[in-house]
Amino acid sequence: MNNISFITRLFIVNLFSTGLLFAQTAIAEVDPARQNELLYFIKHDCGSCHGMTLKGGLGPALLPETLAAKPKDYLVATILEGRVNTAMPPWKSMLSHNDAVWITEQLQNGSVQATELAENKPSQDKQAQNKQTRGKK
Repeated sequence: MNNISFITRLFIVNLFSTGLLFAQTAIAEVDPARQNELLYFIKHDCGSCHGMTLKGGLGPALLPETLAAKPKDYLVATILEGRVNTAMPPWKSMLSHNDAVWITEQLQNGSVQATELAENKPSQDKQAQNKQTRGKK
């Protein structure tokens, strides 16, 4: 019963989001300040489950090659409604439909770069060596 209600809800959301998507231009209109907030959201909130480099973790990878075959409206609905029986929460209380469209477009286009923290973070072994070296001086 729970799966049926989720599928029905997802279908209805897809109907609404599809109609709204056709009314928009190819790229979602989001002002630059909000874009910065959404990039932070992607890197930190999404990255906490999908990996800081978005290559996967608790959740699947959010790379262009893994998202290319998925319809935009399906991804938007997933962001807004979450996924039942998974760790994917609904973000509709924090994100607008337009925010979710913009995030989807950025992820599918590969416009989101790995965080500087993930790219430049020294390995834990290196950190331990540095602490031991400092302790011996």
